[in-house]
Amino acid sequence: MNADFHYYATYCSAYLAGYSHKECMDIGYSSVLVDWCSRTFLSKIKGPFSAATTQLQLELMDCRTDTAGIQDITRIWSSFHFLPYDLYAEKPHCSKKYLNKYRLICNANGPLVADTVELAKDKSLQAVGLAMHVLADTWAHRYFAGTPSLVINDTNYYFFEMMPGETEGEFSQRPVHFRHSMGVDDDLENGFYTNSISRGSETSIMCLGHGRAGHLPDYSFIRYKYMPAWGEYKEIIKDNPEDFYNAFCQMIYAMKYLRGENDVFETSTYDREAAEPYREKIESIFSKRQIDDTKDWKELAESISGETVEDFSLEKYQGEYINADEDKKDDTFLGRFILAALAQKSMVTNKIYKSGNKLAGYSVDYREKGFKGIRDYRKLLVHTKKEGES
Repeated sequence: MNADFHYYATYCSAYLAGYSHKECMDIGYSSVLVDWCSRTFLSKIKGPFSAATTQLQLELMDCRTDTAGIQDITRIWSSFHFLPYDLYAEKPHCSKKYLNKYRLICNANGPLVADTVELAKDKSLQAVGLAMHVLADTWAHRYFAGTPSLVINDTNYYFFEMMPGETEGEFSQRPVHFRHSMGVDDDLENGFYTNSISRGSETSIMCLGHGRAGHLPDYSFIRYKYMPAWGEYKEIIKDNPEDFYNAFCQMIYAMKYLRGENDVFETSTYDREAAEPYREKIESIFSKRQIDDTKDWKELAESISGETVEDFSLEKYQGEYINADEDKKDDTFLGRFILAALAQKSMVTNKIYKSGNKLAGYSVDYREKGFKGIRDYRKLLVHTKKEGES
């Protein structure tokens, strides 16, 4: 999903879930920060590299694709952007190596979505925002995986955009034209979309996530169909306006649970009642054929809360974190975000590892066996103990 959804739509859903304006600002900021918290960003603020929630294009260009490199990539992208749907999925007549990748395919309403929301329960607002980013991305990034794979993530000539007709529910189709013009905006009118270059390699970084489909899966207006190799080349239809509305309503439901208004969180459950007064406006935003929905979402956010929603600024909390004493950094805005990121990555990696899949590397449950492994996670263990004592 785009930053406009992660920031402004998350703000709107948080407000409809009962959070205050200030709390919604923190939640929305934390949600969009997931797309910016790279090792380059962490290096600038002198934060722990293990808390990286994304990788910049320049960082990916330098990535190794040996076993250790693939594991590092998978830990980041599967934890925060392509949450696996079924880590125990079965597929006959395939190798264990292929099955491990198949099990990392992202989809909405899997067990890890519930685990992600539960992990944010009784935690910081930063943890709430991070969890909402992960939840929302399960809808936009369905059918792709957060690990490099030609067979899982590649596209071919059969890729069509479904164009709405004059009659409701009527669609025509036109071929999607993928190109490799980096730095050039997608041509929505003529159906030209920039994607990554195919290297013909199963482990090429160009085949990470939906890179081979470019930015197209993140547009709220898009409806498309294609035939992925992992699905035996059977046609899959993706309806983003419907999926994005489901994501919006599911976030309201999830955040009502995190606030304590709902007693349980269950997958495949959506608070459509809370969204109903704004449904027509939200659906009109989703249906607009435009690259950036920021202006429309900002207007809706401010009309819902009656407050001014300031623009996102990556620099906003950097000074607070950089200037804080070492023992106070965890109490800053970015410190709480970093703790939430470490917890999410640890949880997802541990779940993948326990399923018998080594694509995200090895994992030790530090709560059961004590601290072992990467030094950055020691602060998470200490923080967890403090929470248990309070």
